[in-house]
Amino acid sequence: WVEQDPKEILKSVHECVERTCEKLQQLNIPIVNIKAIGVSNQRETTVVWDKTTGEPLYNAIVWLDLRTQSTVERLIKRIPGKNKAFFKFKTGLPLSTYFSAVKLRWLLDNVEEIKKAVDDGRAMFGTIDSWLIWSMTGGKNGGVHCTDVTNASRTMLFNIHSLEWDPELCQFFDIPMEILPKVRSSSEIYGLMLFFLFFAKQKSGALTGVPISGCLGDQSAALVGQMCFQDGQAKNTYGTGCFLLCNTGQKCVFSEHGLLTTIAYKLGRDKPVCYALEGSVAIAGAVIRWLRDNLGILKTSQEIEKLAAEAGTSYGCYFVPAFSGLYAPYWEPSARGIICGLTQFTNKNHIAFAALEAVCFQTRELLDAINKDCGIPLNQLQVDGGMTNNKVLMQLQSDILCIPVVKPSMPETTALGAAMAAGAAEGVGIWSLNPGDLTAVTCERFEPQINPEESEFRYARWKKAVMKSMGWETSEGSSNGKSE
Repeated sequence: WVEQDPKEILKSVHECVERTCEKLQQLNIPIVNIKAIGVSNQRETTVVWDKTTGEPLYNAIVWLDLRTQSTVERLIKRIPGKNKAFFKFKTGLPLSTYFSAVKLRWLLDNVEEIKKAVDDGRAMFGTIDSWLIWSMTGGKNGGVHCTDVTNASRTMLFNIHSLEWDPELCQFFDIPMEILPKVRSSSEIYGLMLFFLFFAKQKSGALTGVPISGCLGDQSAALVGQMCFQDGQAKNTYGTGCFLLCNTGQKCVFSEHGLLTTIAYKLGRDKPVCYALEGSVAIAGAVIRWLRDNLGILKTSQEIEKLAAEAGTSYGCYFVPAFSGLYAPYWEPSARGIICGLTQFTNKNHIAFAALEAVCFQTRELLDAINKDCGIPLNQLQVDGGMTNNKVLMQLQSDILCIPVVKPSMPETTALGAAMAAGAAEGVGIWSLNPGDLTAVTCERFEPQINPEESEFRYARWKKAVMKSMGWETSEGSSNGKSE
């Protein structure tokens, strides 16, 4: 079980705004210079709250939570041929614990307070962006209940062609449509953030609120921040999980190799919608946290780079961190984590190296799938996210992919993408996102340094390890490990 307190998330956003305002004051920049706000969020994470009190009715259920496995199995039985890809052509997604609809179904089935709030017409559902925008534009006093197309496309309730909530899908999951937010583009004014009034007292009586005018799920925001606006451009974000998105332009490409079809962005009400193929890996940075917190072989997350560099090899040890099953390209919830190929010689440095290699091998599987689906192999990979500060990881990634890896000097491209969408919105218009108006970003490049044969050998061994991790868990007999 993986939960978060929605009020804590909201508090951290307020704190972020406060710190920003304080920093601007230190730099002698008047707060009235803040022209717009963009929101970027973890997708799929599900919140239900009471619109009369403004209070969440339960903790947010996070994207990688596995409590809904039995819900998924129950739903699959109702599908002809038990086909988990049955809704793929409407939603771009397989039926999985990952997406919001099954989390919402679990809440409706298991939380009495939510059932009652739905019956009374008090309940509102949203992903984190909806919860934040509603809360920051007034909350119970007229807050705006909306989401954008990128977040809506991860719920499994949204038709990615018509760009509307789908009555058939809502009926299948038995979800009342009146609790869903209004779906808007990723770049338009949704409402005014009133929190700034508190700061406006300093010197400027004129400030009444700042428009929230950008909203993108984190992976779409990173695609925008990396300026992957051309068909065929791709980026990989290394966070808790790992997410490789390839822009397919205005055409919706359905994967034959285990990838998701998702909405990349729609940068304005009258702008076209663009799609992406996405490979999602559940565990990337989370494996380092696991080595630190659960095994105690690292004191800090940064230490892994030093340990891995000392080893220089995994010495034949392979680590498949399938802690919450395997996502793309397998979609296998029964998989569990394994470390194999251990000998008496294996030490913690080798395991640290194998953990970093696991992130790279998982990315290689996604890249292979994207190359097969798109037919045009990528000649370089643009990367971002906190883990990209690890130079050993970046070099390993280039070696395992056999192509250059390119990292922008500003790794937090998710925040940048949300800001780009907010500033380009109609009515804000601080800058343009036309490719001709964008400046190139300074980058660091990592070139492959091993021969392709060695890379292929290691990759083949990794695949063998993945096969051994599968079919481990059955939902009936499992004792649910809970983590909050």
